[in-house]
Amino acid sequence: MADIKFEIEKEIGFIAESAKGWNKELNLISWNGKDAKYDLRDWAPGHEKMGKGVTLSKEELKKLRDILNGMEL
Repeated sequence: MADIKFEIEKEIGFIAESAKGWNKELNLISWNGKDAKYDLRDWAPGHEKMGKGVTLSKEELKKLRDILNGMEL
């Protein structure tokens, strides 16, 4: 499996903490030297390990925001 390189350019927000102590976070991340995208996933303390997540462009994040704003929660 190829080595994945990442740089967290901006920590945007904490969502929740799991029972095992990992944090679900929204961050702006550059993956393998590419342009940064918005990323929602679980992280181990210190960001040394990561879980599966979702990576979104700015346009995709705006569409998600619009969907969430239209929901009655």
